[in-house]
Amino acid sequence: MERDFTRQRVRVSERVMEGLLFVAAALAIAIVGGILYVVISEAAKFFAQVSFIEFVTETRWTPLFDDPHYGIAPLLTGTFMSTLVALAVAVPLGLLVAIYLSEFAGPRTRETIKPTLELLAGVPTVVYGYFALLFVTPLLQRVIPGLPGFNLLSAGVVMGLMIIPYIASLSEDAMRAVPRSLREGSFAMGATRLETAFRVVFPAAISGVVGAIILGMSRAVGETMIVVIAGGQLPQIVTSPTMQGATVTAFIAQVALGDIAFGTLEYQSIFAAGLALLFFTLVFNFIAFALQRRFRESY
Repeated sequence: MERDFTRQRVRVSERVMEGLLFVAAALAIAIVGGILYVVISEAAKFFAQVSFIEFVTETRWTPLFDDPHYGIAPLLTGTFMSTLVALAVAVPLGLLVAIYLSEFAGPRTRETIKPTLELLAGVPTVVYGYFALLFVTPLLQRVIPGLPGFNLLSAGVVMGLMIIPYIASLSEDAMRAVPRSLREGSFAMGATRLETAFRVVFPAAISGVVGAIILGMSRAVGETMIVVIAGGQLPQIVTSPTMQGATVTAFIAQVALGDIAFGTLEYQSIFAAGLALLFFTLVFNFIAFALQRRFRESY
């Protein structure tokens, strides 16, 4: 009798936990759905007054001027340029740090470096922004004469430093999850630790590494304060990282300060810009996931 009661209690507990887990998963989906609903519904109001053709083909973005133009291209080029610079800095440095921590660092060294590295992720982004403006930009101006005070190069470099902890920490976790037997088999074939790290461990952990890079890219795309402070807010077609430019998030922050009346076309333009950024981010994420699956299957 007592055993039956215990089994029944365990089953009830399991059902309760299953219900809680289902609610948590459904809540996550509901939050994403709510965000999409708000962005799409407000963007629809914008496109009811502005032609979608103008939005995707016009090369000027001046919704707050007396002569408004609504071409999203300047904001997207600024966003992509700063993100590319950030990834060019963060991906190689982050992966090298991850390989060192996973394959070469001793326990004490790892316990010292990894918490310090993760501490960088907790630094307020406004601090990174002024670091880019007051330290990195003057440093780059010594190397690149004529570099303007506001530029996407310094903003992108500091953004790359900011997302290194995301890429390094997650990549290191993925590499440490690789079975020890693969390393031992490589050593038995006469490979060195360096060859094993790059030719065995890294390919085996490529799925987690790609996921870390995706997370870092998403973090860079959504960054606001660094590009607002160091990148400038001039909406123009950006063809070089040495130029100043505005990003989608910088424009949203500019409009969200409260100077623009709620419900106006200028206010609704931030939702159209956000929808464009959301669309391109999803496209890049799907491409990255497809590459991740292909690398996993080929390995």
